Amino acid sequence: MKIINLSESNSILNQYVSEIRNVEVQGDRLRFRRNVERIGEIMAYEMSKTFCYSVKEVQTPLGICKVSVPNNQVVIGTILRAGLPFHQGFLNYFDNAENAFVSAYRKYKDTLRFDIHVEYLASPRISGKTLIITDPMLATGGSMDLSFQAMLTKGKPAEIHVASIIASQPAVEFIASKFPEDRTTIWCAAIDPEINEHSYIVPGLGDAGDLMYGEKE
Repeated sequence: MKIINLSESNSILNQYVSEIRNVEVQGDRLRFRRNVERIGEIMAYEMSKTFCYSVKEVQTPLGICKVSVPNNQVVIGTILRAGLPFHQGFLNYFDNAENAFVSAYRKYKDTLRFDIHVEYLASPRISGKTLIITDPMLATGGSMDLSFQAMLTKGKPAEIHVASIIASQPAVEFIASKFPEDRTTIWCAAIDPEINEHSYIVPGLGDAGDLMYGEKE
C-alpha cells in the first residue's frame, strides 16, 4: 500500500494547509472552504499522474494533434458534510466523474466515547472503476472504513484512493490495515502524530465541518 504525504515536498499546497490551520484565518468561512477546494484540486492533479493513459487524436483548426488522456472511470465518494468543498475540488478536475455520497457521523455515549453510524448512501456502481474516497479530516479512520464498506455494496473497485487533507498517524495505520493492500493508495496533505482523548487530530485544525458551515447542535 502506498502512503503519500504531500507535505514532504514543497508546493503551494502547503500555503493553503497553513491557512486552514491558522486560528487567525479560520474565521473567514468562505476562505476556509475555498482553500479546502483548492487542496482538492491540487491533490486531484497529483493523483491523475498515477492513472492509465492512451493516445487520442484531436482535430484542431490546422491539423491533427495526438494527446495522451486518462482512461480511468472515476467515482468520487465523499463523507458528508465536511467533505463537500474537498469533493468539489476533485470534481473541478475530474469533471466527468460519477459521484457518491455517504452520511457518517459520531454518536456520542458521553464526552469521550462514541460509535460511528452510517445512515445514508447514494452511489453508482463502482465495479472495475477508480474509487476516490474523500474526507478532509482522518482522525481515527472509523468513518472512512465504514463508508468504504457501505460503498462495497455497489461493487468491487479496480483501485482505491483514500484522500484526506489532515490525517493522524494512527488513522493512516488503521486504514492501511483495513483496506486492500494491493489496490489502495492513501493521499494526505499532512499527517499529524496523534489524536487527543476526544479523538481530535493534534495539532490538526479543529472541527472542519463547523469551520465551513457553522456549529451544529
